[in-house]
Amino acid sequence: MTVTDPRPTRPDTPLLVDTFGRTARDLRVSLTEKCSLRCTYCMPEEGLPPIPDAARMTTDEVVRLVTLAHRELGVQEVRFTGGEPLMRNDLERIIAGTRETCPALPIALTSNAVGLEHRARGLVEAGLDRINISLDTVRRAEFAELTRRDRLPAVLRGIRAARDAGMDPVKVNAVPMRATLPGAPDLLEWALAEGVRLRFIEEMPLDADNTWSRVEMVTAREVLDTLGERFDLHPVGREDPAAPAELWEVPGHTTADGAPATVGVIATVTRNFCAACDRTRLTAEGTVRSCLFSDDETDVLGVLRSGAGDEEVARVWRGAMWGKQAGHGIGGDAFHRPRRSMGAIGG
Repeated sequence: MTVTDPRPTRPDTPLLVDTFGRTARDLRVSLTEKCSLRCTYCMPEEGLPPIPDAARMTTDEVVRLVTLAHRELGVQEVRFTGGEPLMRNDLERIIAGTRETCPALPIALTSNAVGLEHRARGLVEAGLDRINISLDTVRRAEFAELTRRDRLPAVLRGIRAARDAGMDPVKVNAVPMRATLPGAPDLLEWALAEGVRLRFIEEMPLDADNTWSRVEMVTAREVLDTLGERFDLHPVGREDPAAPAELWEVPGHTTADGAPATVGVIATVTRNFCAACDRTRLTAEGTVRSCLFSDDETDVLGVLRSGAGDEEVARVWRGAMWGKQAGHGIGGDAFHRPRRSMGAIGG
């Protein structure tokens, strides 16, 4: 009796395809587990366990893996994340090296903006195109309680520095919590006045303290209802099928170029977009994660350090993505929280 393998055969393509017909073209690279804030939904108060320096990707290794992903695997955009990527002194060199080897590749950064005021112009000169900045409230006391650091003025200066340095667009990501939800209209009012694009993201079970609760989580619907108390929002939809944010036009407000101003809502839990996911991730230790919620990691940095050529590294990376799961399954009986928190994985 012949036993056949029920798994589909991977097609002969250089791209990062999976068994569900998706192709990963958006690369997220975590550069560090360190952070200058301690947001309750991400970091423990004492910070994450440190990664040994020898285990973390070097400047040259980051550039080589990003370049390989772009040239060999069809990656069309890279975003550097953390932890907080500004905690790396070589961030400008990483970006400049990526820009040199991949002149046409869009390069983005996710940051909390602490210290950005001193580095924004240099990052743009190195080749950074755009930035996403985490900011959950413009109320100073709330900010200090949520992040365990009284750094709101520094964050606001960093956001303005990014805008003034020419990063376009400057997006602000907010995770709504029960305590900060009443201030959501104030945050949108501020974003409209500052000319930045605001997006609210449902809290996911990726906190280091394991306190996330589906019952306590603020939903996208609640955010829209709260914003609707002050703004007459009109639904726009998504910019493209793979974009996570559903956009809502804010009548009476425009962007700097005269386009209608919008606010985004990313319903990662209640209206997930897993079926259109196009992301592949590298942790700071150089392991591939096909999904935020998968504990499976494939060590491509180890393959690279063994002396393997780009072709072998690419083959291992493709294999890791071929096994990507269908979705995170939050709320289902089979769901389990990943062992690593958002700060350790990279947003």
